[in-house]
Order: sequence, then structure tokens, then C-alpha cells
Amino acid sequence: MDVKRVKQILSSSAEIDVEYNGVSVWIDSLNEEDQTAMVHLQGPLEEKSTVEITELKEV
Repeated sequence: MDVKRVKQILSSSAEIDVEYNGVSVWIDSLNEEDQTAMVHLQGPLEEKSTVEITELKEV
């Protein structure tokens, strides 16, 4: 995924399915300088992680 698409997803009111390593995640924020995003797993634990945006995949 690229910065432009991550920004579109963050500003969208629609629910857009995104995966990281085959697991559904929500994108919380974007760090353009580092090309990373803060994401959390969908589900009860909501574990947060910082990941490379190139590792994110729109489903």
C-alpha cells in the first residue's frame, strides 16, 4: 500500500478491509516521514503495532 491510499482510508467514512500478514487490522494513524502506520488488530485484544505501510494490503 502507499501513503496516498492510507490517507484515503483514514479519511473515509466507509469500512475498508485491510490486512497485515493475513490478519485484519484497523489503521489508526500514519507517519509519512517513516512510511509507517499505527494499526490495531480487529477483535477483543486490539493489540497495537507500528508497521511498514508497504506490508499493508487492501482486501
